[in-house]
Amino acid sequence: MSAVHIKSPTLTIKAGRRAMVRIREQGLKPADVGIIPGAAGGPKALGIQGLDLALFGEWLPRFARERSLIGASIGSWRFASACLPDPVQGLERLGRLYNEQSFAKGVTMAQVTQSCVKMLDDLLQGHDASVLSNPHYRLNIMIVKSHGLLAMDHRGSLGLGLGSVIANNLIGRARLSRHFERLIMHDARLAPPLSTLTDFPSRSLHLDESNLRQALLASGSIPMVMQGVMDIPGVGPGTFRDGGLLDYHLDLPYSGSDIVLYPHFTDKIIPGWFDKTLPWRRGDLGRLQDVVLLAPSREYLATLPFGKLPDRSDFKRFVGKDKERQAYWRTAMENSRRLGDEFVELVDTGKLADRLEVLV
Repeated sequence: MSAVHIKSPTLTIKAGRRAMVRIREQGLKPADVGIIPGAAGGPKALGIQGLDLALFGEWLPRFARERSLIGASIGSWRFASACLPDPVQGLERLGRLYNEQSFAKGVTMAQVTQSCVKMLDDLLQGHDASVLSNPHYRLNIMIVKSHGLLAMDHRGSLGLGLGSVIANNLIGRARLSRHFERLIMHDARLAPPLSTLTDFPSRSLHLDESNLRQALLASGSIPMVMQGVMDIPGVGPGTFRDGGLLDYHLDLPYSGSDIVLYPHFTDKIIPGWFDKTLPWRRGDLGRLQDVVLLAPSREYLATLPFGKLPDRSDFKRFVGKDKERQAYWRTAMENSRRLGDEFVELVDTGKLADRLEVLV
């Protein structure tokens, strides 16, 4: 990758306390990175595609080692793509397939689900075994088991159930245990890269070829948008949904002493999906001490069409105008190469430490 002249920063880079000290003393090397989280966020992933391509296509392969990839929703799809035989082709294919989706006004949950099933088929292309036998990456997929009204796919029942979730979450995040159980579906070769989870009822279960696709589909199944996934093999009966409902930005107790390198859509860590409108809910800095967060800068976002990354509201903004939306999203993907270029230049020149901000 050729060097670029950076006129204004495209990346905001924030670090937890231990990571800050470590990088200022030693810099950042691929060998340091053992965990990579990927947040829920739908089309926002397209807006950081270039960062993923630089990390998985160039920088991380400079030092081959075992690494845990832990994702919710689109984060798990990104990482499954990176575990394919050619990670660059996989990530580019994910972006193209996501962009090609088209939904008419009044689309049903069943129709969206079927579209995602086809997208997953086209993404993996029968390489399920390759994802689970990747020599370097160990995939972890966050999903939730839904209780009560949230176990149904009737819009009325779901609406009532979500209303109860919002009310309970406002009182206290811990009350979400009334509605969800956390499940971490993980590569059988390595346990999830987390300390003991005590905030919600949680289970860790093995991925295999019989449940990989259902786990990926469940991890992105947003209530009222997609149907829940029923009865995943190796998990048991139930209705399984988007892991971002509990773990939106993966505010988790990461274990070990490796750097947790976090390519993210924003410079904030919001614990759960229902915390988006609650500014006082932010990540626990005590357990994010080894995190290095990479996010598009405000200056970079200002250069994009509409001044933002792609997001799910674009489906409504461009309803009936798919070609316009697709052109906009392609522009965002193409421009995101600058994010990856800047990261590689900063680490290669030793200037990353000068750009670090405190993770808050």
